[in-house]
Amino acid sequence: MPLRPLPVAVALLCAGGQARADLVPPPPAPPLPAPPPGVAKVSAPPPPTRTVPVVDTLFGVKVPDPYRWLEDEKAPEVRAWMADQDRFARAALGKLPDRDRVAARLRQMFYVDSISAPRRRGDRYFYRRTHADKEKGVIYWRQGEAGAEHVLLDPNTWSSDGSVALGTWQPSWDGKRVAYAVKPNNSDEAELRLLDVDSGQTSALEVIPGAKYAEPSWTPSGSGFYYVHLPVDPAIPVADRPGFAEIRFHAVGTDPKTDALVREKRGNPREFVGAAISRDGHFLFYVVSHGWNANDVYFRDLRKGKDPARAPWQTLVEGVPALFSVHAHKDRFYVVTNDGAPRFKVMLADPAHPSRAAWKELVPEDAEAVIDDVQIVGGHLGVTWLRRAASELEVRTLSGKPVRKVPLPGLGSSTGFVGQPDDDAAYFDYASFTTPPQIHRTSIKRGATSLWAEVKVPFDPAPYTVEQVRYPSKDGTAVSMFVVHRKDLVKDGRTPFVLYGYGGFNINLLSAFAGGLVPWLEAGGGYAVPNLRGGGEYGEEWHKAGMLGRKQNTFDDFLGAAEHLIKSGYTRSERLAIRGGSNGGLLVGAAMTQRPELFRAVVCQVPLLDMVRYHLFGSGKTWIAEYGSAEDATGFGWLHAYSPYHHVKPGTAYPALLMMSADADDRVDPMHARKMTAAVQAASTSGRPVLLRIEQHSGHGGADLVKQAVELGADAWAFLLAELR
Repeated sequence: MPLRPLPVAVALLCAGGQARADLVPPPPAPPLPAPPPGVAKVSAPPPPTRTVPVVDTLFGVKVPDPYRWLEDEKAPEVRAWMADQDRFARAALGKLPDRDRVAARLRQMFYVDSISAPRRRGDRYFYRRTHADKEKGVIYWRQGEAGAEHVLLDPNTWSSDGSVALGTWQPSWDGKRVAYAVKPNNSDEAELRLLDVDSGQTSALEVIPGAKYAEPSWTPSGSGFYYVHLPVDPAIPVADRPGFAEIRFHAVGTDPKTDALVREKRGNPREFVGAAISRDGHFLFYVVSHGWNANDVYFRDLRKGKDPARAPWQTLVEGVPALFSVHAHKDRFYVVTNDGAPRFKVMLADPAHPSRAAWKELVPEDAEAVIDDVQIVGGHLGVTWLRRAASELEVRTLSGKPVRKVPLPGLGSSTGFVGQPDDDAAYFDYASFTTPPQIHRTSIKRGATSLWAEVKVPFDPAPYTVEQVRYPSKDGTAVSMFVVHRKDLVKDGRTPFVLYGYGGFNINLLSAFAGGLVPWLEAGGGYAVPNLRGGGEYGEEWHKAGMLGRKQNTFDDFLGAAEHLIKSGYTRSERLAIRGGSNGGLLVGAAMTQRPELFRAVVCQVPLLDMVRYHLFGSGKTWIAEYGSAEDATGFGWLHAYSPYHHVKPGTAYPALLMMSADADDRVDPMHARKMTAAVQAASTSGRPVLLRIEQHSGHGGADLVKQAVELGADAWAFLLAELR
């Protein structure tokens, strides 16, 4: 499973929905005062952590690992240590002067009503709502677009403590059934279940374990679906399980134990596999992903022969170092690829003659913009572009001819079109740092567009502005960055700023509404988001420039962003904090160990930090294509050169650190957070706090309860307010 910009951060930063009428925003607080002289001292020392003399010799290099014992989460001593650290952190955070005020404001921003763009299946419409009085979103359906609303899935009722979460949910094309995933503690691990829409009953027979990567793909008739199955055998190490992934087919009404094997395991834990059947049921696709910059695609025509399960597999593309995404429509393949086009293009392939040499170009690579998404809607191509890290929407004919641009309200982001190939109506979302999420409905044929739904929150964006600036990185590369602040900001270095980044896995960080950011902005703070190399904002070459042996470019870009904010007068080091999660946690870990004097505080969430051993835990082996592996000399050289855990130096005045971990994170093992916290607590001479907060019933994406998002956000922002005053 990909590392993504932290979903828990999305929960903290992005609000969705209609605010309750009785919630009135408080007046903006005055700008934060200048920090007092001297260094803030910790009132009490953290719980002690013993060390062990563990030293590995890798390719002639001695690699100390004094906190390796903290890797074993099941050990009683480790669990006691975790409990002590969490108690210590929560006691310190609970005393912060702004915490209650921030929590109250976040409750106003997070407990809201919202609705997603609908999915039409048959004559039924399916969508998700959040409610101002509920902790979790609820899935509904309607008979017709204007029909009565019916509850389909309500995870608020699934557990007394809210620890059971809803994962993927996929209605059948006729709208009669829904396959959905149930996730304990909002972890990646899941069970797949099957629900009858008319009766609202879930099948007791059809419970499919090992659905971590399932993503069910329904046949047109609704008779069954294809999915990815992982074994749940505890004898198989977690890091090796992706190599056992199989493609199976489940026929509705049968015991999952009898599900047909469609593609056997490949035995390579560094790969992901997936399968999808075309909307018309003609083609079944099998995809093998080699990291985040290459994949192979195979297909079978299910109309050939008497037994579709025995139809021959054909190769569409194999062994090409590029990405290929395929949409099948009327016996033609519309292929979105960066093969020879780093900013992507759209090609047309005939499955009867699938050789790449016979493909026809429909939408050429743009000189500046990147193709971010392509959908077939209303008999047209709906293309989402990224131009200078901002979204643009366009409708083209199926032959690639431009029809019209679909106007967006401003400089912001959209995930693209939602609709069906044969429906004229399509939906698209829009948001920006100062515009809460909106959903618009458009006619593909006529171009008429109207606002279908919008999020209303108790926040006045008028005092704030968003700039997009460019600055030079260490090697001179120009990097773009969004900067959010009050319009009356004076560039005298006094404004506290949070710098947030990710920079990896071809992921884009765009202008998106940050509801959880509101307390920070209202306190006079600023917020900056750079588009670092390793991300996908500027195409595949931008991604490759921040991976493997060039990962240091990502860190240099981030450090360059900090230096630009300081040099331009937005802030200064003692008023600058950095924040990131997952791969972004690696980013801020590297930044604080490489330039500890540049920042006053760090918030690091569910991170990778021991890059010498990351591949041995969680989903680590699937990320080797992005980072490399310490099991070979070249990869070890790259990783050991920047691995944050291995560059913590005793006697260094480190910034204040709030490490935020999750007790059920089965993607990035929490051992990274534990070991790094212990190392920094022992090494730092600054007297600033080093805290480890552990979220309960929480996976890599955090908990899915609003109240937990509020508490987590209150701790993080109050910590930053306290440190940057």
